[in-house]
Amino acid sequence: MNSKSKSVHGMRERLPILVKKRNLKMTRSAHAYVRGNTAKFYAWLESASGTQLPEGPPIWICGDCHVGNLGPLANATGHVDIDIRDLDQTVIGNPAHDLVRLGLSLASAARSSNLPGITTAQMLEQMMEGYTSVVASQLVIPLGDVSTPPLVRKVMRQALNRKWRDLAHQHIEDTSPTIPLGKRFWPVTPAETKDIHKLFDQPEIQRLVSSLHSRDSKDGVEVVDAAFWVKGCSSLGRRRYAVLLKVGGKNGELCLFDIKEAVKADAPNDLKVAMPVGNAQRVVTGARHLSPALGERMFAGSIQEREVFVRELLPQDLKFEDARLSPVEAVKLARYLACVVGRAHARQLDQPARAAWQRELLRNRSKTLNAPSWLWSAVVELMVSHEAAYLEHCRQFASEAALEN
Repeated sequence: MNSKSKSVHGMRERLPILVKKRNLKMTRSAHAYVRGNTAKFYAWLESASGTQLPEGPPIWICGDCHVGNLGPLANATGHVDIDIRDLDQTVIGNPAHDLVRLGLSLASAARSSNLPGITTAQMLEQMMEGYTSVVASQLVIPLGDVSTPPLVRKVMRQALNRKWRDLAHQHIEDTSPTIPLGKRFWPVTPAETKDIHKLFDQPEIQRLVSSLHSRDSKDGVEVVDAAFWVKGCSSLGRRRYAVLLKVGGKNGELCLFDIKEAVKADAPNDLKVAMPVGNAQRVVTGARHLSPALGERMFAGSIQEREVFVRELLPQDLKFEDARLSPVEAVKLARYLACVVGRAHARQLDQPARAAWQRELLRNRSKTLNAPSWLWSAVVELMVSHEAAYLEHCRQFASEAALEN
């Protein structure tokens, strides 16, 4: 299918192209491969090494806690803070899994920035220092009390200064009430269009969307345009749609919603604790525990008999783009992001549970490195296995490309 074509195709025709795009994105660097391959990370957890991690209290975890899934988020009143911004993999599980996933992401980012190995060691050390400082706090400390790295300050300034026009130009390249078809946006089928309208016509969803814009649901919520969204990495190959809404009648506000198919999480959940029935409701519930600013503007639904979760995109929602960091910047960023994750975890625990989790985290602390030995061993082993898998992925992609030519 030519992505610039105006002809309409369903998922069967889209899927081969989406998978190829996903595989291409994962060839760009070992860091990109780590970000796009959650399944490999959790396959490692089933190995003998993976079972040696500390067992934390069963709480909602991100499940895919890499650097790209953390960044500025705005709540419904416009307050902006750094938080977890992607909860596709969220489950009630072991918080140690988030720590190892973040450590792996930081280590692979350091390699992509050509930073020396000693910087990686210092990043993991500061990551644990930051995380445990939040977990140990009598009150879950606001991140304003944490030293903010220059990269975080820069992204926060960008977020605070952004308006609707910036969001429109970032995602749909235009401020007019249409979504331009092309490489990023493909036509939707009549059946998909019908289901999207049906989703937003539900009274409870109309009320939620209206409340986000301080309007009465009687003012009306209208679907202006919709398109299939070719976006992300792990989500390529699943249903994903961009929907432009008008809230408040003829002269109302435009807003942009992201619809993503919800599938079974790769992250293992704690079998002793009940989770919501359905993957879409799992994602929404996890978001409300881990990132309330995001969770309050999300809801669950279905399109084409597939579960989906829906969120409004706000201009302030940004992520940390891949950037070349100095050793000092990288270490500060590692500590800060770990504080973000620590806050998301700690807000779900009472003080005795936080104290017990801190003690468990710090067992087997190395005499020469403040990061516990279980974290260091896990990240090193994962780096080796992911680097080998990345090169094999590139070889296979190159072989398939040669055959096509």
